[in-house]
Amino acid sequence: MSNDRLSRRRILKLGAGAAAVAGLAGCGPIGKSDGVLDILGQAEKLTERVQRFILSSGQLAREFSESDISPYFLANGSTDPQEPGYRAHAAEGFASWRLEIGGLVERPTSYSLDELRAMPSRTQITRHDCVEGWSCIGKWKGVKLSHLLEQTGIAANARYVVFHCADALEQTMDGSGQYYESIAMVDAFHPQTILAYEMNDETLPIPYGAPVRLRLERQLGYKMAKYIMRIELVESFAQIGRGRGGFWEDRGYEWYAGI
Repeated sequence: MSNDRLSRRRILKLGAGAAAVAGLAGCGPIGKSDGVLDILGQAEKLTERVQRFILSSGQLAREFSESDISPYFLANGSTDPQEPGYRAHAAEGFASWRLEIGGLVERPTSYSLDELRAMPSRTQITRHDCVEGWSCIGKWKGVKLSHLLEQTGIAANARYVVFHCADALEQTMDGSGQYYESIAMVDAFHPQTILAYEMNDETLPIPYGAPVRLRLERQLGYKMAKYIMRIELVESFAQIGRGRGGFWEDRGYEWYAGI
């Protein structure tokens, strides 16, 4: 295995220190009683098929009460993208930003932030579990991803939903340097999978992914793309980035991060 490919077991070991820091920030380490660490440790042995069999596709992640919301929610990864187009949108409060949806669809389309806000919404208070070993609870409001995809007419051969983002952490093999992530169609249609535009009853702040971010409550935090600019439906992600389905997956993380 090359040096840039990390096993989830090694990531957990490296994350022990991060968990302690997160505790000081009002977030907590993921407790063994929750079974999360056990699942992560076993993930190298379990296939996606087995995990999906154990946790049915419609099973909801636990939702919490207002009193459970973390006093401070850790903002990790990119917190202030410097891509010129994104900076221009941010400067005007994302008034002219539009979310593009294309690829293997019958009706490619785009939506403004106001149009997304006018759609039926879902609000959920859920726990964000990071592969580094910490967790925080936050309140999210947004539009169901399934609602958006249904409007486009999904092609029969579309298998994955790819999120192209505005942030760049380092140069990728395709030369773009842009962050991306992907999920299976079954996860896109999970009732808790939303594009969130509010956090804790306020407009989603830039450090947390404005104007919209993915909330995928049955998987680990690195799957929840921030700063989404474009959504693409594809049959395969082999030709995107290094072909493993996401920025961190290209560097050794597992593509299916179910918990």
